Amino acid sequence: MILGTAGHIDHGKTALVRALTGVDTDRLPEEKKRGITIDLGFAPLQVDEVGTIGIVDVPGHEAFVRTMLAGASGIDIALLVIAADEGVMPQTREHLEILSLLGVTRGVIALTKRDLVDAEWLALQLDDVSALVADTPLASASVVPVSAKTGEGIDNLRRAIGGVARQVPMRRESDDLFRMPVDRAFTVKGTGTVVTGTVWSGEIKRDAHVIIRPGSRVVRVRGVEHHGQAANGARAGERTALALVGVEVDDVPRGSVVVSDPGWRETNEIEAMIRVNATDLRLTSRTRLHVHLGTSESTGRLSGLPDGTATRQVVDHRVRIHLVAPILARAGDRFVLRLPSPARTIGGGVVIDPYPDSRKIARRSRQPNRTDHTAASSTLASIIERAGAAGVELSALPIRTGLTPGEVVRQLALIGAMTSGTVVVSENSISDVSRRIEAAVIAEIANHSLDPGVSLQGVRSSVGAPASVVEIALGRLVEAGRLEVSGSLVRPAGWKPQLGEREGAVSEAILQGICKHPFEPPSVAELSQTFGISTVPLLRKLERDGLIERVSEDRYYSAGAVRGMVELMTSKLERGRAYSPGELRGVLGVSRKYLIPFLEFCDRRGITERKQDGRWMR
Repeated sequence: MILGTAGHIDHGKTALVRALTGVDTDRLPEEKKRGITIDLGFAPLQVDEVGTIGIVDVPGHEAFVRTMLAGASGIDIALLVIAADEGVMPQTREHLEILSLLGVTRGVIALTKRDLVDAEWLALQLDDVSALVADTPLASASVVPVSAKTGEGIDNLRRAIGGVARQVPMRRESDDLFRMPVDRAFTVKGTGTVVTGTVWSGEIKRDAHVIIRPGSRVVRVRGVEHHGQAANGARAGERTALALVGVEVDDVPRGSVVVSDPGWRETNEIEAMIRVNATDLRLTSRTRLHVHLGTSESTGRLSGLPDGTATRQVVDHRVRIHLVAPILARAGDRFVLRLPSPARTIGGGVVIDPYPDSRKIARRSRQPNRTDHTAASSTLASIIERAGAAGVELSALPIRTGLTPGEVVRQLALIGAMTSGTVVVSENSISDVSRRIEAAVIAEIANHSLDPGVSLQGVRSSVGAPASVVEIALGRLVEAGRLEVSGSLVRPAGWKPQLGEREGAVSEAILQGICKHPFEPPSVAELSQTFGISTVPLLRKLERDGLIERVSEDRYYSAGAVRGMVELMTSKLERGRAYSPGELRGVLGVSRKYLIPFLEFCDRRGITERKQDGRWMR
């Protein structure tokens, strides 16, 4: 698990971490020179009956709130540090607000520099601290006076941290998707690029392949470390360093995210529930905000707010956040909203859907929680239903709902959704596609009553659903006895082309026209000129009935004529000898206009074979 410090500048956070762990987290020369924390620092804390707790030490200066946010995301326990000699200060309040917005509900309050104040002053500060946290998640947190200089209270603080740590539930199951926001990247000689962060979910093993987001670079995990010790893997809730093969340090800056599943993708738009605490601010769709999620930051604007709404009316409001730079988000992720100028924290929220569809957002006041499976199940059903016949990629559902892949599968069974290949579609959508398929087939048959059926590919195109969804719906229609499939054709069950009295007469006349000069029949164009627009469909039916054969693109012969011409060639041509077109014309008694197409037909049927010296009988 992870413990994160918070508090005003120069209130002794880094000194306190050093007293607890023996590690000086100020590593930069500038930090040593100025005596303040500028970047994130990390140290391991050993606690009895708990094990190793990773400490993230954050800067307290107001100019480094962005860095503080990167460190505070993903922590389990807050260590709020307040100097006894100065008491509550502006960054104390802002850091406490950020912890509340990020959903940090467990913590310990350290009243540092105990050696600089007397008992009476200390009592006053304890009252101030109690008033500060009264309406926050840390209202019941232990307040421990300590002195990093003399060591007073350090053991008490360690025991208080241990007591809280034993109450922290385990992180998500190991079967969850792996995700680790990067808070630091550097190069180690002989190792290459190393990234560090807190594993938010899932687990990763050494030699596994991971993806760097934003982007799609795939790299290999050469090694895994926890607080300087080599390990075989890392799991949720652990401070981890990953040595990566195939990426430069500049390609994984803070704000990058290491994931293992291709279902993760960055997004420029999220649907979220926000809460704004600044009652002096009026938000509009033009208000530019900084969105801090994990270790990433992006500028964005809100949509979905009623026009002219003051923030005191925008508590727990469902909105869309449109981002300039893409981020990686998951349903249930918490984020913080800040104004760019003057820079200050104004509120935060929780992600409802990182990949929202284009429909107008629903007005719901319920704020889902990452562990609220009832809300997640409802969200899952809504996402699938709203996707319609297009369905939703199965790999995206754990990210869009916050559920583990296993939980998604179980919930899909409960809500009756169908999985086809990689796509999930609702039962209602399957029924709708079935109705559309049947309607399309009936309409096509009505317009082309002489055809033996409707092209299956044409049905798929007209319905506008994935092929896998069409197959499910079509299978149900066939099983119900409403449609039948024959090869690449689909038609109403039991349906056969029927000729009306007029069509029957025209069909008979066409056949007579073809048979009048059997070896030199008229072309399709000539027949159409004589018998009208129904000629082609009638020719196809005569062909299906076996009465005529299509010899070339524009000419049909009667079946008897084809047999007669082939028999004539068989009886008069010698095998093992090549025949020129002129000789063959003499055998069949037809002009070149009819001869060549018929010989090409014979080639295709395997009756003759064309070679350089002529045609040979097979």
